[in-house]
Amino acid sequence: MRAARRGVIGVMGALALAAVGVRTAHAQSPAGPPVERVSIGIASSADTVTVGDPFRIGVRVRAPLGSTIEFPQGPDSTAAVQLLDAMTPVAASSPGAVEQTATYRVAAWDVDSQRVVLGELVVRTPRGVERYTLVDTVFVRSVLPADSSLHVPKPVRPIFDVEAPPSWLWLLIALAVAALLFLLWWWWRRRRRAQGAPAVDAYARAAEEFARIERLGLIEAGERGRYVALVVEVLRDYLEARYADARLSHTSTELLIALRGRPTVPHERLGAVLAESDLIKFARRTVSAERARQLGAEARAVVDATEESLRRAAAAEAERLARAAQSGKEAA
Repeated sequence: MRAARRGVIGVMGALALAAVGVRTAHAQSPAGPPVERVSIGIASSADTVTVGDPFRIGVRVRAPLGSTIEFPQGPDSTAAVQLLDAMTPVAASSPGAVEQTATYRVAAWDVDSQRVVLGELVVRTPRGVERYTLVDTVFVRSVLPADSSLHVPKPVRPIFDVEAPPSWLWLLIALAVAALLFLLWWWWRRRRRAQGAPAVDAYARAAEEFARIERLGLIEAGERGRYVALVVEVLRDYLEARYADARLSHTSTELLIALRGRPTVPHERLGAVLAESDLIKFARRTVSAERARQLGAEARAVVDATEESLRRAAAAEAERLARAAQSGKEAA
């Protein structure tokens, strides 16, 4: 009996508390009159911020029922205060009005008082379109100390951290440039002299060189191998001047091969002189004074024979051309 009575009392108490809760809820959320005008509120999370530190600017808009609210995207990217994150508006439940809140997370990059222009707010109400420019102000302090006069900044570092070259390197470069200029001057002077000097016939030059070697008295001084090398060099200079394919860079065998088709060259005599001179120059073969004189005379004889053959060939060619010209005249 007592248990049943206690159950009835509990149910009645619960119903009474529910009724009180309903009355309290109605008392806390009155409907209120509808909103007829647009109201805007702007608030910053801090009045003073430091350069580079993020802070937030909140914008709350209340508009009449049936309105649409278009928040601006935020400050321009080139302004002193720049937007860090994208803005997303949040709607709030408000009877008799349309209410939305937008939060802008920004950072300032310049000091002193900065004007933050968020952009243009557009509210489309049943009565028409209303536009508002959202502007806030914040003070930005520097991260530097109050007195920075004693702080000397470090010098600007170069783009390429390369050590300066030592002084002796510049001296070497100067010497190299001077040597190059001297070589250019020497080459130019030698070329000018060669161009200004009169042309000397190859046979006449060979005769002068043979005579100069004889005046040196190398055989009498015991320099017989040197004497043979010099006269053979004069012989090869003469052949190179007369025949384009008889180069000084050729070996004796290559020279004989290059002159094989030349009927004006005494091949057997030339081959004998070159073969014996190679033994003296490269194989250190001993040569007597008499034999050295004979080789010098043979080298001169080869030059004389070649020159004589060339002159006879030139005379024969000139005579042939003259005969051909005469025959042409007679035929005409």
